[in-house]
Amino acid sequence: MERGWLSANNIVFVGRDQAAVVDTGYVTHSDQTLALIEATLAGRPLDLILNTHLHSDHCGGNAALQARYPGVETRIPPGEASLVETWDEDGLSFRTTGQNCPRFRFDALLQAGHEVVLGDIPWEVHAAPGHDPHSIILWEPRSRTLISADALWENGFGVVFPELSGEPSFDEVAATLDVIEALHPLRVIPGHGAVFDEVAGALRSARSRLEGFARDPAKHAWHAVKVLVKFKLLEVQSMSNEEWQSWVQQTPYLETIRARFFPASTLEDLSAQALAALVKTGAASATAERIQNR
Repeated sequence: MERGWLSANNIVFVGRDQAAVVDTGYVTHSDQTLALIEATLAGRPLDLILNTHLHSDHCGGNAALQARYPGVETRIPPGEASLVETWDEDGLSFRTTGQNCPRFRFDALLQAGHEVVLGDIPWEVHAAPGHDPHSIILWEPRSRTLISADALWENGFGVVFPELSGEPSFDEVAATLDVIEALHPLRVIPGHGAVFDEVAGALRSARSRLEGFARDPAKHAWHAVKVLVKFKLLEVQSMSNEEWQSWVQQTPYLETIRARFFPASTLEDLSAQALAALVKTGAASATAERIQNR
């Protein structure tokens, strides 16, 4: 189910004995997620939730689905299980990015090198660090179908978040692209955007984008600031200038990026420049009183 950019795509599998969904979208879209999945399952229960990684747009619907289907099993990638158990919203990046995710539980881990049965067919679990150090992708070798999460989109890949906090990860993005190329998929179901089959072209585009970011990490950091601002506007649609300033000050990731990549700017200047860039491209509007998504 292709979703808008605030939510990751949901991939629903209906097998003989099990119904599953891969990724559950953002919390503000939870009602829509429930309605879409209920319509698809036509009365049968949801048995399994898988998360490719634990960014808020991929797991924000977990809690609502667990409430609707109390018997559902939830599996997450390893690496952040202890943070989910203690519900560390800073460690899980929800509070630091200024985003929201209701607390959810997990029952098992998605280990790289193992398989998971979806739609009565075994899918391989592969590690896909880079965008998120703990992310996984899912591969079905008979149909050569890849669920790529945010490791590869038709026109790029997700923000490389570890780079923003000083953990070199561009090489991990490149290595994950190499893994995808070696699998030689015929079609890719990305975390965002439409299913595509021009995989070689997508890989070339992703590598070109990655090379540009690696040459100029500040370019990547500036892109990340705009992504965080746009995500917030997509979430709230409209906010007062007071609410905007409060969000900027209460989003630690913005200060992390400023201090590391733009030390000559104040946080207020950096956020104002990002908002102005979005206004210039028509992605937002701003008056003396309100800021709105467009």
